[in-house]
Amino acid sequence: MSIDLSEFHDVFFEECFEGLGVMESGLLTLDKGTDAEEINAIFRAAHSIKGGSASFGFMDISSFTHVMETLLDEMRDGRRQVTQPIVDLLLESVDVLRSMVTAAQQDEETNLDRAAEVQQKLEAVLEKSGDDDTSTQSCSDESSSSSDTGPASNKGQSQVWQIKFKPDAGMMKNGNDPARIFRELQKLADMTITVDTAALPAFADLEPESSYLSWVLELHGNVDEKDIRELFSWVEDDSELIITSLHAETAAEENHGTATAEGETAIAEPVIAKQSEAAPLPDTEIQPPRENRSADTAQAAGTPKTAVSKESGSIRVNIDKVDALINMVGELVITQSMLSQISSDLAAGNTHTLENMLDGITQLERNTRELQESVLQIRMLPISFSFSRFPRLVRDLSNKMGKQIELIMTGEHTEVDKTVLEKIGDPLVHLVRNSLDHGIEMPDTRKAAGKPEAGTLELHAYHKGGNIIVQVSDDGAGLNREKLLKKAIEKGLVSANEELSDERIHNLIFAPGFSTADQISDVSGRGVGMDVVQRNIRDLGGNVSITSREGAGSTVTIRLPLTLAILDGQLARIGNETYIVSLVSIVESLQMQPDQISTITGQAELYRLRDEYIPIIRVGDVLGMKSEQNCLQNGLLIVVEADGQRVGLFVDDLLGQQQVVIKSLETNFRQVQGISGATILGDGTVALIVDVPGLIQRHFDDCTRRSLSLTAVA
Repeated sequence: MSIDLSEFHDVFFEECFEGLGVMESGLLTLDKGTDAEEINAIFRAAHSIKGGSASFGFMDISSFTHVMETLLDEMRDGRRQVTQPIVDLLLESVDVLRSMVTAAQQDEETNLDRAAEVQQKLEAVLEKSGDDDTSTQSCSDESSSSSDTGPASNKGQSQVWQIKFKPDAGMMKNGNDPARIFRELQKLADMTITVDTAALPAFADLEPESSYLSWVLELHGNVDEKDIRELFSWVEDDSELIITSLHAETAAEENHGTATAEGETAIAEPVIAKQSEAAPLPDTEIQPPRENRSADTAQAAGTPKTAVSKESGSIRVNIDKVDALINMVGELVITQSMLSQISSDLAAGNTHTLENMLDGITQLERNTRELQESVLQIRMLPISFSFSRFPRLVRDLSNKMGKQIELIMTGEHTEVDKTVLEKIGDPLVHLVRNSLDHGIEMPDTRKAAGKPEAGTLELHAYHKGGNIIVQVSDDGAGLNREKLLKKAIEKGLVSANEELSDERIHNLIFAPGFSTADQISDVSGRGVGMDVVQRNIRDLGGNVSITSREGAGSTVTIRLPLTLAILDGQLARIGNETYIVSLVSIVESLQMQPDQISTITGQAELYRLRDEYIPIIRVGDVLGMKSEQNCLQNGLLIVVEADGQRVGLFVDDLLGQQQVVIKSLETNFRQVQGISGATILGDGTVALIVDVPGLIQRHFDDCTRRSLSLTAVA
């Protein structure tokens, strides 16, 4: 029987990363004061990681976590004070542990040098406690100097542990196997095995997945009982387990008596450590445990690395969402049966069922919409998964820069599509680092400006319409308008005589290579980062803008669709073609008034919308389509906003709004600037989805080329 452990490994690694998140967030809480319950939660997470890694054969992870667990145990028992240096060391240990788990997940070599260095720091802290507190000198019950049978009173003798292990008949059905436990026990010390086959039934009565054997094992060496019990922790509830400590001489006498006692079954006592004398383990083919390998071992083996995606391939779904999905599938089955019956009646010439058919189609439409919403809900995860990294990031960077910063997170339970969640992480990191470095001032500067020495950074998420809004705000220095404008003119981004709104000037920081930092640091200031933010947000079908008040702080607002699979769009007609504009980008739609239309130098067309002039983009001309309306007042204007700029899209007509399923254009054709994808409408025709930022950029590029061409002719 072959047991595939890959699925168990996937669950193990997922639980490891969850546990590491609990440990990190808990340790950051300890910075603000000791919380006994928080320490217990951190300890439990470490204990679970240690036990799981030992069971799956990741002994490097298990032994490293064991040292962390020992230190946490002293903290939760009150034997050790919670201090800032210890919290810092444990946070560093979490980083090391995360890298070890990641290496094991991706089947790569572990950086054992760094792990050994941090483990030595942990052990050094533990050794100090022994000098300061006598209660920490003993780590196990068996080490008491007053014990007659413990190893501490027999320093000249080898310690022997006797383990009587009898699993329940159904233990192996749960995926547990004694052979794996025995292999790990063998790594702790020399071991002998005595197997009792008395309970074996006749061959015809054997159940392949049932366990009939029991064992008496003896470990010869200085081993802690906690380490032994840890290996059995996964099967302790499904077995009888007795662990006792023996003298070496006593164990030898008992073994001899067992082998020669009258009436006992003659059984072998092979020493597992000697391969030539090893007894055969149960007849089960098992994939060997994947162990963390050093770099030298991996190179010697010549094993190629396997590329593993950083994005998780699984989602943990609340059972309520699954129940709702199952219920909707049941409703669909009922509707399908009803329509099938109506179809049969119509085929038989019964025309009275037409009304019933229309009712059935209406019900099918409703069920399909609810099923769609249920399926999308399964992909929805709270944005706290992305926010959770920032307490540690803010803590480390604020300490590094010598700033005092309080992080406030609100709306962490706001749900967003898993794909959006995974791709929004890097843009948010850029924004937070930028606020920490450029936004919030040093404590003395803030004090001189009449502000509290501690700055505030706030992450806020909420739903608005069919979108999710994420805001990154700080109460720092804000953006210097004159400095931004001067830098933009130097770089040729704007002309010296051009009049720009504050919002347009603020959004210049998203230009590639744009930075106003006086000094380059390893945090930010190289002009790479904010343009990456804008590009990544655009790729997600959203937009980003910034508002700021000099001396009072800045707020970056990200607007994203809840899901990337389905789009709420406005259908617009240009000639004989239908295009779709995302409702996320649309501000309003209107019929233009002739007296509000202006033309600059015979080329650029502007429309006065209240107190603002906005450029008019003839979408048909940009995309090479022939419009039905050439006169602006006969068509319609869709006012859209992207990158802090408003423009008007001139179209022939508006056809309505609907949800559309997005299909990639590049898969079957090629990338087209100004078009983000395509969809199939209800009548079977294909409609292109407009990429608003790309269309705006394409329009202004065309205007620039025409302007240069006219200049050359002149």
